[in-house]
Formats: sequence, C-alpha cells, structure tokens
Amino acid sequence: MTKVRDDILGEMITMKMSDGAEIAVYHAQPDGPRKGGLVLIQEIFGVTDHIRELCDEYAADGYEVLAPALFDREHPGFECDYTGAEFDRAVDLARNLHPFLQSTTDAQTCIDALKAKGPVFITGYCYGGSVAWRMAQISPDLAAASSYYGSLVPTMFAGDAPRCATIAHFGRYDTGIPMEGVEALIAKEYPTAQIFVYDANHGFNSDRRKDYHEPSADLARERTLGLFAACGG
Repeated sequence: MTKVRDDILGEMITMKMSDGAEIAVYHAQPDGPRKGGLVLIQEIFGVTDHIRELCDEYAADGYEVLAPALFDREHPGFECDYTGAEFDRAVDLARNLHPFLQSTTDAQTCIDALKAKGPVFITGYCYGGSVAWRMAQISPDLAAASSYYGSLVPTMFAGDAPRCATIAHFGRYDTGIPMEGVEALIAKEYPTAQIFVYDANHGFNSDRRKDYHEPSADLARERTLGLFAACGG
C-alpha cells in the first residue's frame, strides 16, 4: 500500500549520464544545514515510494540525496511491487537486461555531481547494496558507504577491501544470501569494513515487506548515520 505522506522533500529530475543517456533521478535537498551528499541506490523494484521515502529521511538528516532510476534505459519509469509478474520483470531487468557495470557508472555520475560540495556517501538496498559495496571498492570519491543485504557482496565482490570506510548489513535468516558466505566475508577482517548480522530476513529495512524487522532497521540506520558522521557528514 502506498503511504499518504506530507514530508516529501524531493522531486524527480532528469540527469545526463556518462553515456549520454538521460535518466530520472530522485533529488532531495537537505532540510537544514547540509552535512554532505548521498547517493542512494534502489532495490530491483525501481525508485519506488519506499526508496523516495528513504531519500527524504536522509535529506531530513541533512544530506543532499540523489537516487538514479537505474533501469530507465531498458524500462523507463519502472516501479513494481514485491510479487507477481512485476517481480519477475524486476528480476529480469537486474539479472539479464541491465548491465551491472552500467549501474556503477551511473552511481559514479551521481557522485561526481555532488563531490564539489563536500563529502559524498553511498548507501543501497538489495541490488543497490551490491552496487554500494562495489562503489566503495572502486570509487576514489567516497567518504563512506553502507551496504544493505547485497547478494553479490559475499560472492562476486568479496576479494578487495573497500577503499573507504564501509559497513554491510545482512539478515541471519536470509535464504538468498547464505550465512556461510557472510561468515567468510567477516573472516576476511577488512581493515576498512565492518560486517553486521541481524536477527532478520532479507529486506528487513523496508516496512513495505513482510520481512520488515523494525529493531534491525533502526539499528542499521543508527550505524549508518554514525558512520557518515564519523567520516565528515
């Protein structure tokens, strides 16, 4: 169910990416003194009302937020629910139709748009969690990163330590991200990263999902804001 909100701080704008494509980006200005820039990366479901609400929450905490609609080239304006045929379309976009490299390139374009104004941070959820972690490994322009339950983090991107201070959040009961992989990630003892495990399932941060776990969501957000503050935000 879509919430009726009276706390909307952002709006959809259009930004030109490095390949010349123009895609939609949700842009939220900080409410009060600006602490830094934040690139917020979507789940596979698009820049949904939930993602826009997260952007507005970070804006209320003092961050200028950009959330690119990553799938706009393949499916302009794509937003979907968590089940049914729309879910299948989301999976197809993320796994088959949209190159992951394009997501990281678009994330860097958003970072570039913010970096002249002060420190830039990144966070992401599910698919976006993998993007956020990967950007922490490859971008020289990030002050810190917070990755939420990115399935590619313990598999494809477990090799290199992040370049910036990074935290990653996983649910202990997430069957899509086996704990063996998360434990192997923890065992790497990255000098720049901390891995946190919560007594929750996948998607625990979203109050639109059946696996929402408020205590875990609150703690992960507290840790994320604490990290950003410690790194100049």
